[in-house]
Amino acid sequence: MAGKVLILMGSKSDEPVMGEAARVLSGFGIPCTMTVTSAHRSPARTRKIVAQAEGDGYSVIIAGAGYAAHLAGVVAAETLLPVIGVPLEGSPLAGLDSLLSTVQMPAGIPVATMSVGKAGARNAGHLAAQILSLSDPGLREKVRESRRRMAEEVAASADEIR
Repeated sequence: MAGKVLILMGSKSDEPVMGEAARVLSGFGIPCTMTVTSAHRSPARTRKIVAQAEGDGYSVIIAGAGYAAHLAGVVAAETLLPVIGVPLEGSPLAGLDSLLSTVQMPAGIPVATMSVGKAGARNAGHLAAQILSLSDPGLREKVRESRRRMAEEVAASADEIR
């Protein structure tokens, strides 16, 4: 196995959305760990978790937070591991603030930003699988098979409406 994925979220209430990333990873047989940490309310905890991530065997970090909480950006500033950001809804701006704070990173500190919410969390899981598959031919085949199944589902849906 090429590695494992660390999933960080800004609060416990984010688990129903961020759990979607974990479900995708599980479907590919990729181990992951989820925990809560806040870039603003627990910055020392966040730095400690991120500093230990590579040594603990993680290869990719997925970070999701709502409001203008900049968890993914803070994480990216503290590690060389790929960071995938998932903007979350919950504020009066329905995730727009999260999207903008996640996607607007200064040059040299990239965050791969997904869409807001559950679809973004699922895509974060898929992107992490693709990243890990670069060094794991067996996982690469699972990713290919997943894409093939999606294409078959679309074709089957098309057949149903004819």
